[in-house]
Amino acid sequence: MTGSFELIDYIIFLGYAILILGVGLWVSRDKKGHQKNAEDYFLASKSLPWWAIGTSLIAANISAEQFIGMSGSGYALGLAIASYEWMAAITLLIVGKYFLPIFIEKGLYTIPEFVEKRFSTNLKTILAVFWIGLYVFVNLASVLYLGALALEIIMGIPMHYGVLGLALFAAAYSLYGGLSAVAWTDVIQVVFLILGGLVTTYLALNNVSEGNGVIAGLKEIYNSAPEKFSMILEPSNPEYKNLPGIGVLVGGMWVANLYYWGFNQYIIQRTLAAKSLEESQKGILLAAALKLIIPLIVVIPGIAAYVMIKDTAGFDTFKADNAYPWLLKLLPPGMKGLAFAALTAAIVSSLASMLNSTSTIFTMDIYKQYIKPDATDKQTVNTGRLSACIALLISGIMAPLLGGIDQAFQFIQEYTGVVSPGILAVFILGLFWKKTTNKAAIIGALTSIPIAMYFKVAPKGWSSSSFFVDVPFLDQMGYTAILTMLVIILVSYIQNKGAKDSKGIEISKSTFKTSAIFNITSFAIMLILVALYAFFWK
Repeated sequence: MTGSFELIDYIIFLGYAILILGVGLWVSRDKKGHQKNAEDYFLASKSLPWWAIGTSLIAANISAEQFIGMSGSGYALGLAIASYEWMAAITLLIVGKYFLPIFIEKGLYTIPEFVEKRFSTNLKTILAVFWIGLYVFVNLASVLYLGALALEIIMGIPMHYGVLGLALFAAAYSLYGGLSAVAWTDVIQVVFLILGGLVTTYLALNNVSEGNGVIAGLKEIYNSAPEKFSMILEPSNPEYKNLPGIGVLVGGMWVANLYYWGFNQYIIQRTLAAKSLEESQKGILLAAALKLIIPLIVVIPGIAAYVMIKDTAGFDTFKADNAYPWLLKLLPPGMKGLAFAALTAAIVSSLASMLNSTSTIFTMDIYKQYIKPDATDKQTVNTGRLSACIALLISGIMAPLLGGIDQAFQFIQEYTGVVSPGILAVFILGLFWKKTTNKAAIIGALTSIPIAMYFKVAPKGWSSSSFFVDVPFLDQMGYTAILTMLVIILVSYIQNKGAKDSKGIEISKSTFKTSAIFNITSFAIMLILVALYAFFWK
């Protein structure tokens, strides 16, 4: 409700908004006599330093899905949802060591462009259209919906006005400046995101402990809800279908993370804009290190909200995704403005990133491929801006239609997981198995959908012992990826009789050579993760 914000909160939030818009527009300005070209607009002139890459990766990743959706899952099922963050740290290291060297060596603008170089233009176009649809109808729409939901709960702003406000804020600087504006403002966004998030966590835990501090608050929520601190859920747990026990560590979570961090345009685009491969890998290290603390600011508050609400009259009707906005209303003046700025920073930075990547794929893989191959620099950049506007308009219309979803983070993961295993299988074999053929990749990608649905949806009237099965969606993703790889291998072998494909990628040990800093830091991150899982294993 608007009355819960005081003057100091409005001043802090307004200061944040002015700072972001000012920096975004300042870095977007054209040098005298210079017309932005595709590399300037879509890859920030390939000039990003490691610290800008690392912070921008986190800003692009952490959004309303995490602050609202993951806090909601923290409320509903506990710390186990942090596997998405902690396992992402290891995934980032894998991407930095094994994927980036190939992507950067090929001078890519987009992930579909890699598909064209490795397979064919037809497969590139199929995947480009798929990604544009996914970004517009799932990613952009869900971030707008969850962000507007937070505005509605905290400040009483109607949903459609919230969607409009967030869309205009993200568009104000990202459409004009491209990736450069997005990446450099992300550095500031991450400061607000982490500082504001930690303040919210501190005050939530302090509230739980009745003013006795964070450590006492952690002990209190651990003692009051010990079932919320198990990283590996038992089959008897009501949330087992969302996080299926040990299958999280050895199964489909790897599919979700490798697909997202390795082959997702709006994530990987930052690393492609680095000054060099080594600079890009340093940025990956920073992002992996920051991933270790993200559960503190997006999961722990959800558990704290559960402890505060579980013995109240409204517990039975409380919606999980309302946990984080509900906490913000409890914060004192000043802190509320800072925390709200953090939430807005997460939402707006992700919107800006998704918009830029949607326009990059459309412009470079559709417009320049089929509509105007000889487009000038000005036409290319203007097409990028126009396509981003259209994507924002469509997703803004879709966003309010997502109302009524509980645990939106899980919903997004589950339905993205129908298509991501097939795409991951195509990329992994395309990168590392030189015998993979274009025909096999297309057949594998198309076959992966019915394979996924076999494990996901049993027709009405079929029992669990029937031909169809219904397994946890993370297990479904793991099974689908493995079976799709087998289909691709079989078709490739039949087609080429075991011979190498003409477009197979030549790699050597030197391709994956990394610096001492990368190796030592990676080892330290893995040790920390082993310790965390060992402590919260039960």
